[in-house]
Amino acid sequence: MSKTIALKIDDNVYEIFKKAADGQRRTISNYIEFATLNYTVNETIVDDKEMSEIITMDSDIKQT
Repeated sequence: MSKTIALKIDDNVYEIFKKAADGQRRTISNYIEFATLNYTVNETIVDDKEMSEIITMDSDIKQT
């Protein structure tokens, strides 16, 4: 089940996200989710169980 969060960002950051999302033909929400998961998968050290959950979520996002 999807969760909704509120995120406060500066106008400049919003514009960066909007341009990046448009470039990938994503909504801003989907872009933020994709970019965050991509960063987490590639840059964060997690245990095997957490990584399995992240990879499952990542494959779900790529299907959208």
